[in-house]
Amino acid sequence: MNDFETIETDVLILGAGGAGLFAALHVNEVAPDLSVTVAVKGLLGKCGCTRMVQGGYNVALAPGDSVERHFMDTVEGGKWLNDQDLAWTLVTVAQERVRELENELGCFFDRNEDGTVHQKAFAGQTFDRTVHKGDLTGIEIVGRLAEQVWARGLNRLEDHRAVEMIPSMDGQSISGVLMIDMRTGGFVFVKTRAVLLATGGGPTMYRYHTPSGDKTVDGMAMALRAGLALRDMEMVQFHPTGLLAGAETRMTGTVLEEGLRGYGAYLLDGDGERFMDKYDDRGERATRDIVSRAMFEEMRTGSIGPLGGLYLSMAHLDEGEVRRLFKGMVQRCADCGFDLAGDKVEVVPTAHYMMGGVEFGVDGGTEWNGLFTAGEDTGGVHGANRLGGNGVANSTVFGGIAGDTIGRWTPQQGAFHDPDEAAIEAAIGLCRTPLSKPPGDLETIRTGLADIMWDDVGIVRDAVSLERALGNLTALEADLDGIGVDGGNLTYNLTWHDWINLKNMILVSRAITVAALARDDSRGAHYRTDFPETRNLESSTFTRVRYKDGAITTEAHPVHFTRVKPGETLLEE
Repeated sequence: MNDFETIETDVLILGAGGAGLFAALHVNEVAPDLSVTVAVKGLLGKCGCTRMVQGGYNVALAPGDSVERHFMDTVEGGKWLNDQDLAWTLVTVAQERVRELENELGCFFDRNEDGTVHQKAFAGQTFDRTVHKGDLTGIEIVGRLAEQVWARGLNRLEDHRAVEMIPSMDGQSISGVLMIDMRTGGFVFVKTRAVLLATGGGPTMYRYHTPSGDKTVDGMAMALRAGLALRDMEMVQFHPTGLLAGAETRMTGTVLEEGLRGYGAYLLDGDGERFMDKYDDRGERATRDIVSRAMFEEMRTGSIGPLGGLYLSMAHLDEGEVRRLFKGMVQRCADCGFDLAGDKVEVVPTAHYMMGGVEFGVDGGTEWNGLFTAGEDTGGVHGANRLGGNGVANSTVFGGIAGDTIGRWTPQQGAFHDPDEAAIEAAIGLCRTPLSKPPGDLETIRTGLADIMWDDVGIVRDAVSLERALGNLTALEADLDGIGVDGGNLTYNLTWHDWINLKNMILVSRAITVAALARDDSRGAHYRTDFPETRNLESSTFTRVRYKDGAITTEAHPVHFTRVKPGETLLEE
């Protein structure tokens, strides 16, 4: 007798951020007769990384700007590791998608006095092209998308977490996804013709991190266990300015967005002195990788604040304008006892975004028949470094494209496949591992993981630290496997889910570490003190990882410069 419930839907969307919600709406538009189900770990419209976006949406709209300029900023910021076809799709379709957000979905972005869309400065860009709604852009976008999902009556599976993608009996296609109904603790197999993987990344395995605690790289872990290829996993972005509010609050790590530095904020050392000009001619407006590494170096000198960080200061700017333009962050800092507009605030680089993820095509397809992906679960768009404002553009652009693809593909080629029931039972067995063991201390595991990743696989790395991390991660996983949780009541059993979260986070942490060991040059977010130089750009390779039989393997693959080569430009002189 099956120990799980089975439900059917034509299309299953995993995740309810910008990618998942856009995909759901586009499937519905292209093929309204298909049943579409959106599954989300929390509540639709209330969780995910897109909702947390403060800064805005990069798109070339203003006179003097162009998609070519946006593209060049993207590939140069990505240190020429980007898949250029994906990057080109990002910058061109963003123009279409931002108008869709405004004109069809009802987003209200800030305007100039002449009625045109206001675009603010973000670091690493040669043009001010970041569209925004104050500093609450993500809430605006997700709110409008969620309204449309509700209005169209699309199916929702809230408080359902995906635990494994299940192959068909012949292993050639995806048959569905095994989930846990967090409200009951019961297992649910969702049988489907097409799946979109859009659960998001979220590097919450680091001591300081910006995503909420529900982001535990579930999608990447499932993709690894499914044998899919992931690329650029060594590229974990640290946002330079995470609020440092003390160990006693979850507010520590919360992003103080890039627009602050774009507006003119200063970074100061512990003595109140600016330092960024020592590291880059652009000063505080250098790319995130450069600023984070500069801050790390300054912190190592010992000139730090009382909590061990540095300072962000806007006190030299018009206080009233700062309070008006950045009211969300001003209030967030005030809630923690800090005055962002009139004083300085202690900050620390914080793990923010994963440039790596599942390899995919411009249509959202993957190597597994019936599986599509979009958003932060994917790799290749950003290369070695993501420009601020390109993240939400990435999610909405490729979410919409994937939805269009699925809407056309499913009626013509999509089919329900019998699942590999042995795979379902194995996945259930893995999830139930801790339920038969005496409860233990998961917090020690979580703290240990944070220490390993921050100290040895963080902003600065070398072979010694990475090898040490691999050994410690192996030992930590063994410790986790020996820990049980109280399984007497599985209804919203958050300790049980923490165990599953940690299992996923350790696996993806191993992939990050192995990929970082394999890349013996420094590039963007990946900096190795034992290989500080960047190899010849024209012979650039990206790192591909796979997981099989408990081991993670790597391969180096050449980057194909399909639109422009290093040293060249698409811009007219």
